[in-house]
Amino acid sequence: MVCIPYLQKKIIYDFDDALWLTDRKDEAKVIRWLKWRSKIKSICQWSYKISCGNDYLKSYATTFNRNAIINPTTIDTTRTINLQIKKDNNTVIIGWTGTHSTLKYLQEKEAVLIQIQKKYPSVEFVFISDIKPFFDSIRFRFIQWNLKNEIDDLISIDIGIMPLPDDPWTRGKCGFKALQFMALGIPCVASPVGVNSKIVEHNVNGMLASSDAEWITSLSQLIENKSLRNSMGVAAKEKIHAQFSLSSNSNNFLDLFS
Repeated sequence: MVCIPYLQKKIIYDFDDALWLTDRKDEAKVIRWLKWRSKIKSICQWSYKISCGNDYLKSYATTFNRNAIINPTTIDTTRTINLQIKKDNNTVIIGWTGTHSTLKYLQEKEAVLIQIQKKYPSVEFVFISDIKPFFDSIRFRFIQWNLKNEIDDLISIDIGIMPLPDDPWTRGKCGFKALQFMALGIPCVASPVGVNSKIVEHNVNGMLASSDAEWITSLSQLIENKSLRNSMGVAAKEKIHAQFSLSSNSNNFLDLFS
C-alpha cells in the first residue's frame, strides 16, 4: 500500500459505506487488524478524486482531500420504469430485502411487526435475503435472494420497510433498500437516518418513522389506504427517476474523469 503514491497514477476512490468505522461492538482484534480501517484515510489522501455515496461520507473524505464528489447510489430505471404491480388478491404485503449483515436492523423492529400482525391478521410479511431471519412471534414468508428473480420478488410487495438505528455507521448507508422499492413504485417506511431523509419525503413519496409508535402509525395508514399507497408509489418512482437514476447522475460520474 505504501508504494501507491509513487506509482504516479491518478487514483479514483469510490466508497458508499463508513468504511473507517465498524458496526460490530464485539469485533475480534484479528478482524480489526485484517480490515485495517485506518487505510481509508491514506487512500483518501492519495486519491486524485473521491466518489462518495452521500454527504456524510463526503464530509469525512474532504477532511483529507478536497476533490470529493457525491455520486449517490443509483437505480437503472430503464429496467423498472414501465413495470406495473400485479396483485392476484387484496392481501397487503409488507416487505424487506437485504443481506445477513443487515438482518439485525429488521429484527430490532420485531415488536412493531408483532403489533401490526395482531392489528391486521391478513397482512403478509415477506423477507428477501441470503439467509432466513429468525423471529419467534411473527408469521412471514422467506424468499431466498437471487439476481434473476429479484425484481419479480420485489414487485409483489405493497409497502417496503427500511429500519435503521441512528449511529455513526448507519449514517454512512446510502439508502439502497428504499431506492429499490421506490423505483418500482412501492412506498417505503424508513428510519430518518442519514440519506434516507433525502430520499424519502415524509407523506409525499413514503414515510419516515423513528419511534415504534411512529412505525405502527405509518404502516397502519398505508395498510388501510390503498389510494395513499398508489399516490405515494407514483411520487416515489418519479423521485428516483429524477434524482437517483443512472441517467440523472451520469454527469456526476463523468466529473470524476475530468
